[in-house]
Amino acid sequence: MKKFLDEFKEFALKGNVIDMAVGVIVGGAFSTIVSSLVTDIFTPVLGLATGNINFSELYVSLDGIDYPSLADAQAKSAPVLAYGNFIQNIIQFIILAFIIFLFVKGLAKLKKPKEAAPAETKVCPYCCSEIPIKASKCAHCGSELPDVDMAKA
Repeated sequence: MKKFLDEFKEFALKGNVIDMAVGVIVGGAFSTIVSSLVTDIFTPVLGLATGNINFSELYVSLDGIDYPSLADAQAKSAPVLAYGNFIQNIIQFIILAFIIFLFVKGLAKLKKPKEAAPAETKVCPYCCSEIPIKASKCAHCGSELPDVDMAKA
């Protein structure tokens, strides 16, 4: 049991787990912002563009009774398919995925590309062997090398 607890402690204290926990917490807060963006901004605009359809009110009553609203049907514990909420959640997912895409793309631009390490070897044009970049004579075939930098060849 002690070995198991030690392994768990080692796992839990790794940087990856802590980073992931912070990511989940920030993601939860971010989800609230995106939810508000969809509910309070995009859904009304989308409803206006589609003839004032309120997606959150779209539902089908499975018991055959007509209810004035989804809230009324749910208050009476009626079985309903609230497909409008599903549509709203799909819109929310697409917006969230797009924002994450833009965020990751922005982070990639901020990262400076690593400079390539200078070449330490070049290829002999006669025997195609790798030799030190500063060599003037090939150690493999004995050829005199031109003063051209062959490292990129």
